[in-house]
Amino acid sequence: MPDIDDEDLLRYSRHLLLPQIGVEGQERLLHSTALIVGVGGLGSPAVMYLAASGIGHLMIADYDKVDLSNLQRQLIHTTDTVGMSKTTSAELSLNKINPKITITKMEQRMDVAHLEQAVAEADVVIDATDNFETRYAINQACWQAHTPLVYSAAIRMEGQLSVFDSRHSDSPCYQCLYPSGQGLDESCSESGVLAPLTGVLGSLQALEAIKVLLEMDGTLVGRLLLLDAQRMQWREIALPKNATCPVCHG
Repeated sequence: MPDIDDEDLLRYSRHLLLPQIGVEGQERLLHSTALIVGVGGLGSPAVMYLAASGIGHLMIADYDKVDLSNLQRQLIHTTDTVGMSKTTSAELSLNKINPKITITKMEQRMDVAHLEQAVAEADVVIDATDNFETRYAINQACWQAHTPLVYSAAIRMEGQLSVFDSRHSDSPCYQCLYPSGQGLDESCSESGVLAPLTGVLGSLQALEAIKVLLEMDGTLVGRLLLLDAQRMQWREIALPKNATCPVCHG
């Protein structure tokens, strides 16, 4: 990715005005790589905002195809792309948002080996999946590679958000939040989800990822945000390391 040019100065002008970003920060984003696992309800807004914000290399992983039932909340896909692979559908949208970024599609199921390789290449990882098995695998790979992980989950009218970053000695990991076997493995296909809720949380994942990439203060490391969308109430709870966690204390 070349250094910032005249077109970039205009495209990212609102970023350049921010003292927390400026030209140096925008160049850092342009040279960054983000891995987004899942291009569904959470991954759609997350990856769209990352593309618009100028993250230079986006690695998008999803083995599924676009279904009509996805369109209620997965705004990166359209009626015209139903039946298409989600990564190809997402690439079409992202190229329209920002044709200067690089997109790497990963259409295979992300087993441990694929995850370890992809995570090692990324500067930040967005977990936009919807099952515990994959979340545990992503968490393990991120912890081993010392790659920051931005996590979110949404179901019905409730959601949560946090950042796990092994570069911080006091950071917990995902398995500190949900020790193996202690979570309810529900999905929106079984329990439903309010469409804008995924948009809110996915956008916040992009926000936290940018803060991580720019090494800003105030990321959600050690904190868990909980959203009750029906009452529009946010709660924040401290999330300490679990002394018996096999991942970050193993």
